[in-house]
Amino acid sequence: MQACACWQREARNVVVLIATLTAFSLLFAGMSGLSLAMDRHYEQLTEQREVPARRRLQLRSLGWILLLLSLTACLQGWGVAVGLTLWCGLLTLAALGVACSLSYIPKLTVALTIVAMPLGLLGLGLQWICG
Repeated sequence: MQACACWQREARNVVVLIATLTAFSLLFAGMSGLSLAMDRHYEQLTEQREVPARRRLQLRSLGWILLLLSLTACLQGWGVAVGLTLWCGLLTLAALGVACSLSYIPKLTVALTIVAMPLGLLGLGLQWICG
């Protein structure tokens, strides 16, 4: 009986870890999308002065969708009280990471975003399955 309780506790810890890493990955990708919708950061990567209107809308929409998905990951993994607090902390950490990486190594930010978004979506799927 005690072995079963220990296994359930460990399984819960894994789900919580997946929720946290998923939320951070989605937050990083979302903040990257929102920042790349700005002319200044878009110019750093493409040498174009302005973001085309359609691309700006796509980047902003994707950024906000990813932020909301990360919120659902935190809420599902941690509950409302801790989930909202954790989400705010991770949002701050992701924004700082994007700001620093865009300032010093902008091409790496895009590469990290390309890796973070599918990993975050995969983690969200795993979280829903493990539930």
